[in-house]
Amino acid sequence: MKKLISIIGTTGIGKTKLAIELAKHFGTEIVSCDSRQFFREMKIGTATPSAEELA
Repeated sequence: MKKLISIIGTTGIGKTKLAIELAKHFGTEIVSCDSRQFFREMKIGTATPSAEELA
């Protein structure tokens, strides 16, 4: 059975770090669905993952 884990919450509470740890644990990928993604290069008001996290 396939499962979906949704991580939701306010900006800056560690959602990205948690998602990375869960993906490592379950050996899967992350599908990011942020409401701010449609703003290209928007760095203010969003907790943009670091280059290391994106790798």
